[in-house]
Amino acid sequence: MPHRAHARNRPEPEDVVRVISPAFDPDFYRAVYDDLPADMHPLWHYRLTGWREGRDPAPWFSVGHYMEDNPDLVRSGWEPLCHYLSLGRLEGREVRPSDWAPRYFAAQDWAPRPWSFKGFGAAPARAATQPAIPLNAQEAAVAAEFDAAFYLAANPDIAQSGTDPLRHFLETGWLEGRDPTPRFSIRDYLELHPDVAGTGLNPFAHFLISGRAEGRSARHDLGFRYDVLSRLTAPEDRIAAAAKASADARLDPPALLDAALAHVRDLHLTFSHDDYIEHSGGLQQCLRREQQKVVSLGLDHLHLFPVAPWPAVRAADEPGPVGVLLNGRRVGAFQPRTVREAIARAAPTGRRSFAVHSLLGHEPDTTADIVEALGVADGFFWLHDFASLCSGFHLQRNDLEDCGAPPPGSAACAVCAYGPTRARHLDAHARLFARLNLTVVAPSQTTLDFWTAHGDLPARRAVVLPHARLKTPRAAPKGPKHRPFRIAYLGMPQPLKGWPIFRELALTFAGDPRYEFLHLGGRPDPGAYAEFHEVMVTPDRPRAMQETLAALEADAALIWPLCRETFSFTAYEAAAAGAAVITGPDSGNVAAFASDPKRGRVLPTEAALFHAFATGEVLALGREARRAKLYDIDYSGMTGDLLARGS
Repeated sequence: MPHRAHARNRPEPEDVVRVISPAFDPDFYRAVYDDLPADMHPLWHYRLTGWREGRDPAPWFSVGHYMEDNPDLVRSGWEPLCHYLSLGRLEGREVRPSDWAPRYFAAQDWAPRPWSFKGFGAAPARAATQPAIPLNAQEAAVAAEFDAAFYLAANPDIAQSGTDPLRHFLETGWLEGRDPTPRFSIRDYLELHPDVAGTGLNPFAHFLISGRAEGRSARHDLGFRYDVLSRLTAPEDRIAAAAKASADARLDPPALLDAALAHVRDLHLTFSHDDYIEHSGGLQQCLRREQQKVVSLGLDHLHLFPVAPWPAVRAADEPGPVGVLLNGRRVGAFQPRTVREAIARAAPTGRRSFAVHSLLGHEPDTTADIVEALGVADGFFWLHDFASLCSGFHLQRNDLEDCGAPPPGSAACAVCAYGPTRARHLDAHARLFARLNLTVVAPSQTTLDFWTAHGDLPARRAVVLPHARLKTPRAAPKGPKHRPFRIAYLGMPQPLKGWPIFRELALTFAGDPRYEFLHLGGRPDPGAYAEFHEVMVTPDRPRAMQETLAALEADAALIWPLCRETFSFTAYEAAAAGAAVITGPDSGNVAAFASDPKRGRVLPTEAALFHAFATGEVLALGREARRAKLYDIDYSGMTGDLLARGS
């Protein structure tokens, strides 16, 4: 009589994991299926989708052959390995080895011992070191501390589906590595406690019922820098990706550029890494203001940027089409040679000037050729970052900490991912400075002093022109008494800008009545215990951040970048709104700005920051205690200001 598998006899998901986990071979699975996500456990992948895709859980077991030999399983919905271990072997069903087994064992250079199912009795196998926790007890424990709002915010697919978040987490969410609260990491807990992984228990339930009492950690304590380092991509790989994207770019007919330049007489030419109209950011704001200023002076503004984002300067043999903007309007995408020839044909005969805001994505000799076609050699080079000192233009060793721009070829460069590509940046900028007469413009004295001390490029001269200045001080309105201290983070939640530090601060003091945490930016982080306010600085609302911060009457802003900032708009926006600036010692111009006691406080370490909140020392920066003032911000016209005064 043929065998028949009944769907109604299928075990619960927890029982499936307990049954198959002792027989599952994670090394085999990851070796033969190399498309697995790096952060997903092989057993999870097999349980969720692998067996349905015909992937084999071990060398001795073929899912495809077992399903082929037992067609009744196709309709039943049984996972094949669980069925075999629970019922199939008792019914005399046969198994065949995986088709991958010979190649796997050949690669391992050993042969397996014959497999035996001894130890797999009629009852599902259980780990000897961990007693089973009843399912109802697991559900009750999880329900008491599960953060449904966080779960839905972190998993928009679940929110859109209308599925009950708690039920989803209990049934499949934890198997997919979805965290139940910001304070608990499924991935970290299983990595830290492999004995729990072997039990098949819901990790969060285990932690709540027994793990916490045993002193087990809910998350690893390696810090966010560990996560940054684990995601670090080699600069060479980023450059290769940029080159491929550039090679695939669609170009426009040269006639479009000729038509755009046909009536240009007075021209200001700029280079940067990005389309300042399409995207937002500090440098993009600077270029918008420069365009407005030079147009007000009667010049046309021509801007060139790489059509694909580049993480480095471009080499001569790498593809490099550029996008072209004329007075803030897109003209098209062209090869640099086409741009040079079009400018030469247009032959502007009036006022001509140029400024290099970033060489990322540009090749130095091609850039100099375009400038020479304009008929000038004297121009400006802006220090918006430190790309002229290293390909790691934030001067972050392995994207983790300030490196201080050590001598090229030093041991410090040898242990940094950017060490191998540093020479191309130094050589590229040296060639550009050798061919053009460049005045270096720094947005702060701190930046210029550092650049001068760590580089040797032959600048014609150097000037400091801040991107903004505070003016017209006036007393800030008094807020209600006995209100919690309001601390804000301004901008996108990025590690480079110190978001993980603010997030951890908010988590640590979430229940402290002395504090309220605010996040003002374009995108929230559901894992942060901070009140989110959507704020986007745009050409129509250039003071949106300052105005929102002032309306919220924030006491302070945490501006704790991991990199050496050349200038910080957020620091000026915070001060203008009456908020103190709290920062660390490696933040470049932010630290110089906040060292004025009227503006904020520079704390020596992250530990000192958390100590200041724990002790309440930070409360001395409250608006009332400081007698906070409001300011107007006077923004620079950038190179336009220098042209206006004949610099």
